[in-house]
Amino acid sequence: MRYPKELKQKVLARMMAPGNETVSVLAREFNVTEATLYAWRRSALQAGVAAPGDGRAAEQWTGAAKFAVVLETASLSEAELGEYCRARGLFPEQVRAWRELCEAKVDRQRIRELERDLGRKDRALAETAALLILRKKAAAIWGEDEAE
Repeated sequence: MRYPKELKQKVLARMMAPGNETVSVLAREFNVTEATLYAWRRSALQAGVAAPGDGRAAEQWTGAAKFAVVLETASLSEAELGEYCRARGLFPEQVRAWRELCEAKVDRQRIRELERDLGRKDRALAETAALLILRKKAAAIWGEDEAE
């Protein structure tokens, strides 16, 4: 069954913060199946809408939803961030904390890459040192080669 766009937008708006109404309540109220509402929410998330709630508090949102909020607010000024947060039932401190977590994750990934690179270079250096020692021992046993 096809539903009007206005109904879909109204239901999605109530599903998102600050209302954060549950799918079951909205399904009963608007006489739409829960499966349809879940599909609408999934398509909204894929379209980049930040965090349709499903009755959850902001701290219980998925990592993808929190990341979407961080991306949406990255270029906002303090006043714009406050307005954004009020419209979605969030606190600016939550958004800042989520941003720090995202940045920390990027830092951890970079540290792992650098540690992996350092380990590879350490192994290469140890191999080179071992080859030099073997070369010196061979020279001491058999003497220096005149061609060198």
